[in-house]
Amino acid sequence: MLNVKYSAWAARAPRSFFMRVFISAGEPSGDHHAALLVHAIHARRPDAECIGLGGPQMATAGCRLVADLTQLAVMWFLRAILNIHRFIDMARRAERSFIDARPDVCVLVDFPGFHWWLAWRAKRHGIPVVFYCPPQVWAWGSWRVGKMRRLVDHVLSALPFEHDWFSARGMRSTLVGHPFFDEFGAAAAHRGMAGQEADPLVLLLPGSRGQEIEGVLGTLVRAASEIHKRVPRTRFVIGALHDRHARHMADVLRSSVGADGPVIEIHAGRTRSLIGEATAAIACSGSVSLELMSARVPTVIVYRISGFAYIVQSFFRHARFITLVNLLAVRAPVGPVRPQWWPPREVAAADPEAVYPEYLAVQDPALPAAGHVITWLEDPLARDRVVARLEVLARDIARPGSAARAAAAVLAIVAARAAPSAPLTESQAA
Repeated sequence: MLNVKYSAWAARAPRSFFMRVFISAGEPSGDHHAALLVHAIHARRPDAECIGLGGPQMATAGCRLVADLTQLAVMWFLRAILNIHRFIDMARRAERSFIDARPDVCVLVDFPGFHWWLAWRAKRHGIPVVFYCPPQVWAWGSWRVGKMRRLVDHVLSALPFEHDWFSARGMRSTLVGHPFFDEFGAAAAHRGMAGQEADPLVLLLPGSRGQEIEGVLGTLVRAASEIHKRVPRTRFVIGALHDRHARHMADVLRSSVGADGPVIEIHAGRTRSLIGEATAAIACSGSVSLELMSARVPTVIVYRISGFAYIVQSFFRHARFITLVNLLAVRAPVGPVRPQWWPPREVAAADPEAVYPEYLAVQDPALPAAGHVITWLEDPLARDRVVARLEVLARDIARPGSAARAAAAVLAIVAARAAPSAPLTESQAA
């Protein structure tokens, strides 16, 4: 009923008033999602002005940038502290835009640490706050839902269990789906068996952030070396976000791969097409797992953290897995994790219920990760079983249209505020 009401509001709202939408995205993936949203808003309201914080994709889509926030895509507490002065400057520039340009709504895309600041400033100036691809408070620190209730007027949820979780805790939520599927999901169904050629391709994805690359690139290279020993005809490709990352990875390969090791190619800016060609993959945890699911690519997820970080996350994590695909595949994905007072002494075995074997590890998980891939390369039936599970999951989840549904909800929220004196009745909404 909620979506129906918003659609009805949008249909009845006067189109003569000027509309300004402030959008903020702080990471390359968020920049991509926000760019799709800008396109979708302009498709419905060509006269709407989009301004905000973001990156080059948002700018290309027609959003007037106050500043490039994607340059500050950092992780973990220490790195955020070291960049605190830059975040403060971004927040001040955004608030000046709130005062001078007076947007009708502020739409935040992921990147919760900084966006809490921005949400507080928007609310202070009476601007409604909408979170698209909201922070995963259901997984990390569920007590923060109280902060969300204070600072966020509406959540545009990307995942079904996420929508249910927010709704059950008194937040206004609309399930719009995940924006990764807008461009990837519709054309992915035929790609599931793309890797059955004579020379299989194993795709290595070390992530888009510098610290992710530092943490897992060595593991990916060592896993590739193990796979090469058992299946020497295998081809290996690393997908890099851009040329700067590619150059750094090339330096690492020159110093770590011996003369008898595998040949590992590096391609920048081609991750999406490489996923369509891959037989299997080893990837750093992240939303790229949804793209891999859409293409039905059997994948091992690895993420390296320190012993101290492992202990800390065990007290704060409230999700059974760290990988979105695995969370979508089980009935009870959200729940407390058993706290750990000491880091593990060895790499724990992957959960057998996981679609994608995953390793949140202190020690190097290269050998078990390689073992899964070797099994998929040597045993077609084992690979087919994974593909079949991905097929079922993708059929239910990988539905395009997220940005269009999100744009309709955002415009409806603005329209509702522009016409507060004419509330919809239940009969009108129906």
